[in-house]
Amino acid sequence: MGELNTPIDVISVCAADGQIKPLRFRMEEEDHRLRRVDIDQVISTRKIQYVGIEAQIFLCRATVEGKEWLFELKYTIRSHCWCLFRRIL
Repeated sequence: MGELNTPIDVISVCAADGQIKPLRFRMEEEDHRLRRVDIDQVISTRKIQYVGIEAQIFLCRATVEGKEWLFELKYTIRSHCWCLFRRIL
C-alpha cells in the first residue's frame, strides 16, 4: 500500500461551517503506479496538536479490490497538506 505518513493528493468538501470531509485520495504505489481510493465513510474526526502544529485526523473506511480498508488521513491545517497517516489492519 505504499509508505505511511507520506503526502497524498486528496479531493475533499468544505462545508459552510468549515468542516472538511475527504472524498477520495490518490497515492503512488511502490512500483510508481497511482492508486485512486474512494472513501466510503468517514468514521470519526479528531483534532490534534503537537509541537505547535495543528492537524485533523480522519478515520476512514474504503473498499479496495474487494477488501475493506481502515486508515487515517492527516490534514495539517497551517500547510494545507494531506498525508496517509496510517493503515489499521
